[in-house]
Amino acid sequence: MKNWKNILLWILPLAIAVASLGFGRFEVDFVTVVKILTSHVFPIEETWTAMEYNVVMTVRLPRILLALLIGAGLSISGAAFQGMFGNPLVSADILGVAAGAGFGASIGILLFGNGFATQILALIFGLAAIGFTYIIGGVKKSMPIFMLVLAGVVTSALFNALISLTKFLADPEEKLPAITYWLMGSLGTASYRDLYTAGPIILIGIIILIAVRWRINLLTLPDDEAKSLGISVANLKWTVIVGATLCTAAAVAIAGIVGWVGLIIPHIARMFVGNNNERVLPMSLALGGAYLLIIDTLARTLTAAEIPLSILTAIVGAPFFAYLLRKTGGSWS
Repeated sequence: MKNWKNILLWILPLAIAVASLGFGRFEVDFVTVVKILTSHVFPIEETWTAMEYNVVMTVRLPRILLALLIGAGLSISGAAFQGMFGNPLVSADILGVAAGAGFGASIGILLFGNGFATQILALIFGLAAIGFTYIIGGVKKSMPIFMLVLAGVVTSALFNALISLTKFLADPEEKLPAITYWLMGSLGTASYRDLYTAGPIILIGIIILIAVRWRINLLTLPDDEAKSLGISVANLKWTVIVGATLCTAAAVAIAGIVGWVGLIIPHIARMFVGNNNERVLPMSLALGGAYLLIIDTLARTLTAAEIPLSILTAIVGAPFFAYLLRKTGGSWS
């Protein structure tokens, strides 16, 4: 039964992706969507219009693939950090990556508008935020976990203040609304270029985290005990940080700051597979991609004006997290 559930959850993102290709202001029926997709593999008689083809392949497909990747990347990063820090309240932006990327994007919008240069600046500053956290923490190979958390809090506070300064200096007619909307998260301008830019970075981060997922369990042990098992604790921590940072920085650079995904989804994964990170991380990967894809589909279909992603993730995530706290008392067991 458990294996059947796992198979079902891995099929879920694919099924939702195919269904989402038909939803929107211009609806395309499911059969036509399947025909358009399979026509790239098998020769099929063309029964669809040029408009239907462009909507499915040019407009919606890159957006859906990005939603899957970003949801998966944020979720597996949150799960890895929760396992590493041993704290169920930790999310993917605990070390200040999201705030750093947000500042980079704010500067980019202020100087260049909302374009490719803005995404590059967001990625650069997101990675720079981790370097800043590292410097604040003391640049020690065996940096204690609590020092990383405190350094991350300081980094987030600093970059959030710089974001506020950027918004204060921005033109209130054009730049300020653009910065504010971007910070709330959206995939409204997603394209294949975004997919080719951010996709490989997120995939590299995911591969790193998947490769070390079983070792994250050892970080719950005292350092001396973990070292006696032949594990370099410091190297393992920084491997996890690098993988999660790549996922988070690339995701924020493309979609803005999308909250709650990296916090909530790992908890849902544990409800299915328990606390073993060897199973939690892959399950978070599948559930996170499906969850953000559902949220993004709702964001572009519920109203005429697209709803920012963070609004919907908070509306869904906050009540669920409150329920989870009431049910578990803050414990993973």
